[in-house]
Amino acid sequence: MWAGRSFTLPVSTSDVQRVKLICHKRRSRQSNSNISKMDPKDDKRNASRCSSPVCVHNPHLDALKDDILYHFSLGTGTHNLSAMFGDVKFVCVGGSPWRMKSFIEYIAAELSMEDPKADYPNICAGTDRYAMYKIGPVLSVSHGMGIPSIAIMLHELIKLLHHAQCTDVTIIRIGTSGGIGLEPGTVVVTKQSVDPTFLPKFEQVILGKTVVRSTDLDQSLAEELLQCSKELNQFETVIGKTMCTLDFYEGQARLDGAFCSYSEQDKRDYLNKAYEAGVCNIEMESSVFAAMCKLSGLRAAVVCVTLLDRLKGDQLNSSHEVLRDYQQRPQILVGTYIKKQLKAKAARS
Repeated sequence: MWAGRSFTLPVSTSDVQRVKLICHKRRSRQSNSNISKMDPKDDKRNASRCSSPVCVHNPHLDALKDDILYHFSLGTGTHNLSAMFGDVKFVCVGGSPWRMKSFIEYIAAELSMEDPKADYPNICAGTDRYAMYKIGPVLSVSHGMGIPSIAIMLHELIKLLHHAQCTDVTIIRIGTSGGIGLEPGTVVVTKQSVDPTFLPKFEQVILGKTVVRSTDLDQSLAEELLQCSKELNQFETVIGKTMCTLDFYEGQARLDGAFCSYSEQDKRDYLNKAYEAGVCNIEMESSVFAAMCKLSGLRAAVVCVTLLDRLKGDQLNSSHEVLRDYQQRPQILVGTYIKKQLKAKAARS
């Protein structure tokens, strides 16, 4: 299909199961080698774990004495990752450190776990690359802007969750986007991320060859989030395709960048084609997020609010207050979902 230039790496159910088996074997070896160090509490905790670990697919990690998560300023040799993160069930990631600290403060109040006015420490304070906050089973991490930044973060986050022996983890990206044919303030739950040619794939050059990976997201999770929005009845929420681009200006057909080699009609034609292809919004991280989460067996979703309708313009003219209200909508929806899931789990216990 990509003669001489690339190869395809689809992620099927069997692929995910194979990765989980590799992870299970690796984890079994780790558990056996550390069994003499376990206390009864560790034994009880491990016995209660389910069979859905966070998987890595890298045999070279077994040869590492210590795995340094450089951009988090964490590591297996310097931190007890199981003690710090072993109870994590929900991970929320978003662009800015401020937004992710705001989210952890919000979720703490929603779950009545701690004083919502408390100052939550940044776990990654040893670096200025990313910020990380935690309350109970919820982890909140910033990922910066664009595919390269979130990809670096996800590599280390997935390894962190793996080393911490976390299971049944749900990860959700919350953020902002430009809508296509939607009223500003509409929340889009992504069913599939597509590239700028409207194809559901993420391409990455590895060792000089183009690797193609699937960008499908968990459909049942998307439906559950949509149902939560209906129960909230506070703002419009839709499920649709999200286009992921490599930049904010030319890649998104804007007319207001430093460079522009196309006409306004060219822009309109392109965005109309995107709309006809089922694209609801545009952002810059969903493709690699979907691909990496699927490969690691993580249940994942993307929840972004639209700040404007790109069919009507390029620049944000809404007031600061309106934009702030819009930006809170994804965290309200995701916070409601987490609260509902934890309540259901408690009822089953």
